[in-house]
Amino acid sequence: MSKSVQKTLRVLLYVFAAIGIIFTGVFIAMQLGLLNVRGANSARNQSLGINTTIPSEVCADNTKTHCNWNETPEWNVLKEALTKDAPVINDVATKTGVPSRMIVATVIPEQLRYFTANRESFKKYFEPLKILSSLSKFSLGVSGIKQDTARAIERYASDPTSQLYPGPGMAALVAYPDNATHDTELYNRLTDAHNHYYSYLYTALFIKEIQMQWIRAGFDISNKPDIIVTLFNIGFAASSPNSSPQVGGAPITLGATTYSYGELGTLFYHSPELEAVFPQWNSLL
Repeated sequence: MSKSVQKTLRVLLYVFAAIGIIFTGVFIAMQLGLLNVRGANSARNQSLGINTTIPSEVCADNTKTHCNWNETPEWNVLKEALTKDAPVINDVATKTGVPSRMIVATVIPEQLRYFTANRESFKKYFEPLKILSSLSKFSLGVSGIKQDTARAIERYASDPTSQLYPGPGMAALVAYPDNATHDTELYNRLTDAHNHYYSYLYTALFIKEIQMQWIRAGFDISNKPDIIVTLFNIGFAASSPNSSPQVGGAPITLGATTYSYGELGTLFYHSPELEAVFPQWNSLL
């Protein structure tokens, strides 16, 4: 064998050996996690120069960078989804005596908060399908009721001695079959993506119970959606009847403007939006 052939074979051997060492090193590094990029999939993709961000318009009119809450893509989706649920919402309103518009005013901030906090899910699922979210990490149903809150709603509905007792007939609306496993059944009620009846029902009962608590303390908040919606957001424990309650709650940024939970629900309540579907009426009793 000539020296030139031997030299060529030796070079090829070195090349293949080097390739083998590189692949072995990469394999070991992968097993040890040394090549992982910290963060979520989107962060890893961005580190590799891959853009997976879903375009997101702040306003329905994408020539604007600031707009009112009812000029946003989120609101356009939400009003269609709520219109679909109108028969169920109005049924709950009739059974509980809580105005449908007050129920909806309480649900709207929760849905808008979810949409703005989960932009990819909003663009992929909720916007194309015009549906509501019924489950998040800590809260359940279209109004984001925690299971502990739902249990309290049931308890007050069954206790005539409580300051939050909503009146006769309400406990029957949330009664369980004799053979039901309570916590499982409650979870299923609040997370049913195909029927939001119980989400709206528990929301309405919360409103009625809070209102009765304040009436018994000498303060009628029937026509104060700002206070009712705020109290729904901050919970039973924060409900302390007084003569000068304040609107507040979690901040929600929409159309490049930040609103409080209670403020956003109130703006809807007093607006002409969905007035034909969910009219204003005064009595909650």
